[in-house]
Amino acid sequence: MTEPSFEPAQKPTFYFIGVTTGRSSIMKVFPAWARHLGLGDCTIKGIDCKWHDEPEVYRRVVSFIKRDPLSLGGLVTTHKIDLLAACRDLFDGLDSHAQLLGEISCISKRDGALWGHAKDPITSGLALEAFVADEYWRRTGAQACLLGAGGSSLALTTYFMTRNGKNRSPARIVVTNRSEPRLEEMRRIHEQINPGISITYHHCPNPVQNDAVVNQLGPGSLVVNATGLGKDAPGSPLTDAVRFPQNGFVWEFNYRGDLLFLDQAKAQQRDKNLTIEDGWVYFIHGWTRVIAEVFHIEIPTQGPQFEILSEIAARTR
Repeated sequence: MTEPSFEPAQKPTFYFIGVTTGRSSIMKVFPAWARHLGLGDCTIKGIDCKWHDEPEVYRRVVSFIKRDPLSLGGLVTTHKIDLLAACRDLFDGLDSHAQLLGEISCISKRDGALWGHAKDPITSGLALEAFVADEYWRRTGAQACLLGAGGSSLALTTYFMTRNGKNRSPARIVVTNRSEPRLEEMRRIHEQINPGISITYHHCPNPVQNDAVVNQLGPGSLVVNATGLGKDAPGSPLTDAVRFPQNGFVWEFNYRGDLLFLDQAKAQQRDKNLTIEDGWVYFIHGWTRVIAEVFHIEIPTQGPQFEILSEIAARTR
């Protein structure tokens, strides 16, 4: 684990706050995107923190970015909830999603003020729409099962509840998590925004219990790994004995790591007629939305210019 470094930036610097940032494709993608987007002489730097790190660590990171003139902001992954909980008083403003969800995925500066943004309700929706048609849920009555109740899972459910609404969302959403407090926090937030979508919460401390939940899903349902297992830590939230839904969709939020969850789905792909998606498109939307915010530029979410950015990123994969 690399200790966070706080040397003053010598040029405009964009930060990636995560766990294993040096392994991310963004370290190669960002310089290429920066050249294409005309961002000038800037750089990206990773800051690695432990899972659920000490609040003081997060405060040192955010305080440094806030006071350092050439530190422009950055993207936060894994630590979205913990970082904001530790540093809320250090931010001069939070966008509406950050206020609602109690998390941030983006840190930016506006006229000298430090802002926190929760971009995932937007980016998770864009990534989902890339492989699941908008009318699919209404046409099939399929369900969605989210394994994990952290920031990414909360963001996707927020997308369904606030952007899609009841008629364009799964007939039922099922969420599992290893610990109960995250489930209770998610339930509290959902009570404020749910337009009537059926949702159930399951405390599942081990993979066998997650298997039992997935095994009950109807045909065509979506199963999402939103736990971080397979990237930030080895393993999968499921066992090899799980039975994925017939004609279902399987979405691994990660695109790098051991990706055991993805391998489990591929082992059943032919028999179950599964559509399998990893986190690559989510990665592109997630980063481009944050870069647009931090550098105060417009970046399209579809069309020729977005495709060019996707192609540039694909060359590093």
